[in-house]
Amino acid sequence: MIRDTIVEGFNNAPHRSLYHALGLTKEEQQRPLIGIVSSYNEIVPGHMNIDKIVEAVKLGVAMAGGTPIVFPAIAVCDGIAMGHTGMKYSLVTRDLIADSTEAMAMAHGFDGLVMVPNCDKNVPGLIMAAARLNIPTVFVSGGPMLAGRVEGKKRSLSAMFEATGAYAAGKIDDKKLEEFAEKVCPTCGSCSGMYTANSMNCLTEVLGLGLKGNGTIPAVYSARIELAKHAGMQVMECVKKNIRPRDILTAEAFENALAADMAIGCSTNSMLHLPAIANECGIKIDLSHVNEISERTPNICHLAPAGPTYMEDLNEAGGIHAVLKELLDGGLINGDVMTVTGKTLKENVASSFVIDPEVIRPLDDPFTKTGGLAILKGNLAPDGCVVKRSAVAPEMLVHEGPARCFNSEEEAIKFIYDGKVQKGDVIVIRYEGPAGGPGMREMLSPTSAIAGAGLDKDVALITDGRFSGATRGASIGHVSPEAISGGTIAYVKDGDIISIDIPNYSISLKVSDEELEERKKTMKLHEKPELTGYLKRYSKMVSSADKGAIINV
Repeated sequence: MIRDTIVEGFNNAPHRSLYHALGLTKEEQQRPLIGIVSSYNEIVPGHMNIDKIVEAVKLGVAMAGGTPIVFPAIAVCDGIAMGHTGMKYSLVTRDLIADSTEAMAMAHGFDGLVMVPNCDKNVPGLIMAAARLNIPTVFVSGGPMLAGRVEGKKRSLSAMFEATGAYAAGKIDDKKLEEFAEKVCPTCGSCSGMYTANSMNCLTEVLGLGLKGNGTIPAVYSARIELAKHAGMQVMECVKKNIRPRDILTAEAFENALAADMAIGCSTNSMLHLPAIANECGIKIDLSHVNEISERTPNICHLAPAGPTYMEDLNEAGGIHAVLKELLDGGLINGDVMTVTGKTLKENVASSFVIDPEVIRPLDDPFTKTGGLAILKGNLAPDGCVVKRSAVAPEMLVHEGPARCFNSEEEAIKFIYDGKVQKGDVIVIRYEGPAGGPGMREMLSPTSAIAGAGLDKDVALITDGRFSGATRGASIGHVSPEAISGGTIAYVKDGDIISIDIPNYSISLKVSDEELEERKKTMKLHEKPELTGYLKRYSKMVSSADKGAIINV
């Protein structure tokens, strides 16, 4: 074990003295040292309960004969960071989290790790660290929030942002807006729809790094505490059997994750995170392959914002294991991949079944015959862009309209709130990409303003930035190459016709090649904003979105 190189022998007596300074007994020093990466903080609602999860993990590790040691990981709440400069600091934390966890684990010689993440970039950042370190690791998230209730209907954070748009459009008053604010987020946990946090926690379960229920057991359920204890016990089994993350994170496992992504309708952000995680394993995910998987994988779950069900409903319907059993029985995933249980995926899901077929539809009666996400390509996005097609109204799957161009999110929001958007418009928001933003801000505020104004079935939005998993409508993000790199999106003019054909995976600017070449000669790109600190370094090193916005080294 790694611990032996730090604790055993006369030359390691100084290390032992520092363990004694921690209050660790000789007996504790002789046991496997298990690092517990705690994402607890008091500003992110999805993380405020993680201290309880961590204590349960510690008990599980100790019960199984290990010595648990806690150290922290940061996290940003995308909801709180939304719509202002703070959102520039969300995606960039993914790499900070991976780097700092790597540093802590390597510096202190842990024999195993239990990662306790929950929200947004915190989950993929810790999976990246796990893949990089390749130390036996188990994940247990903080769990999803329960849905709120307004006017007798279940609601979530996406409804709150749309209520803001409705207020700006004069459709609801101050009293109703405040009722939404007070009721849509009633408990701790990651926001209650199939947004980025829950998407990534579910995919962690699919990838085989988390135990059954990791993605769906609500944060406030006692079953979440039991799950955490079992995660603590299971990491000890992984240490004994030497089961490591890269034994689990194989090419076949990523194929499974992409298929499950299509089936449950994950956030478009998964198209940033899965490639970035795969990159840590030396595996390349080609975005064009995503459409092949989407073509053969039906969308069998319609959680918010795509539909009226929530994470608690998916949990009661059988959870992710029930979804995987459906996909396995349909020959759509590989059941022979290894997982942290020491068993194959096929063995793990053998006894699972769908309890509520209205929440998890049968493969022969899906919500749609194709998957939840689509990658579009064309002269506007030669390297691709992504849309959550399961959340697009049928009448917007094919759309053609005039461009309305904005060089920042703030400009677009003002235009929308001022009521200047016309039916048929295609809103273009650029210079918000990984390098150009920098940080690739989420665009939940403008998309929700459009939906709140009742225009989500008439207006499309395209950006080199990205969207929250809470976004619905014809919202197309990750346009690559981005504007700051000279991508076509930089040269779109007001009134240009943009054609979107999601079923045929295409997006095009109706401008001739000759005209585009002339524009590239005469139109100047915006200069990068003056930056300092981490954002300055990030903007110089980050790749394009189609490669997962990874750090180039």
